[in-house]
Amino acid sequence: MEKAIKEVVKEKYTEVVQSSRSCCGPSCCSPGGIDFSEGYESLDGYVKDADLGLGCGLPTEFARIREGHTVLDLGSGAGNDVFIARRLAGESGRVIGLDMTEAMIAQARANNRKLGYQNVEFVLGDIEDMPLESNTIDVAISNCVMNLAPDKDKAYAEVYRVLRPGGHFSISDIVLQGELPPRLQEAAVLYAGCVAGAMQKAGYLAVIERAGFTNIQIDKERQLELPDELLLDFLSPEELLAFRRSGTGIFSINVYGEKR
Repeated sequence: MEKAIKEVVKEKYTEVVQSSRSCCGPSCCSPGGIDFSEGYESLDGYVKDADLGLGCGLPTEFARIREGHTVLDLGSGAGNDVFIARRLAGESGRVIGLDMTEAMIAQARANNRKLGYQNVEFVLGDIEDMPLESNTIDVAISNCVMNLAPDKDKAYAEVYRVLRPGGHFSISDIVLQGELPPRLQEAAVLYAGCVAGAMQKAGYLAVIERAGFTNIQIDKERQLELPDELLLDFLSPEELLAFRRSGTGIFSINVYGEKR
């Protein structure tokens, strides 16, 4: 099951690269689509060609990245957050982008060749089994990717492993309060679109705590809405009404944690 989920995610994100459109837009989800991304255009280091609209927050906003830091972006896509992190880490820093989709890595490397950054690299790999040495990263960031990992305990344990003692993470992700209807939970396209794989907020924070992180805090939170036209691809009108009345909330959070 976990392998099948990862193959769906890779397929959908490969389509994104090929179409240069958001995974949560009409090319991947449904007519009307959904878009949880926040505007990057005003941030130093922004590269338009690297922005595929795949995020649900601005993790660098709260990442406390300083000159000389080694930064790891988990699920780096075409390099959007990597290039912004590189501006913050400076010439003396280093930024690594990790992604499991070959097409994304190829696009990110092409973008970096145009920029000519020597302290940026993109690595093909799985966030549940990172091809990186332990205790080598100062700051880990991620934008709407950790919830795509079938085994989130393993993914956060890997984040803890690669961070140096005293390092920290700043991760934007989607969480739930209340239960999604079964048909939405089972929709593979919504999994790739960052929704069906989302955990309950309390459970998500518990995963981070189990990994060993301390000083865990939510720096930002906002409620998201799925459009009716998308939900009606999976639910009957009666089921949609029941869902709207259920009080289930879908939230984007930016969570921070430290490794002792």
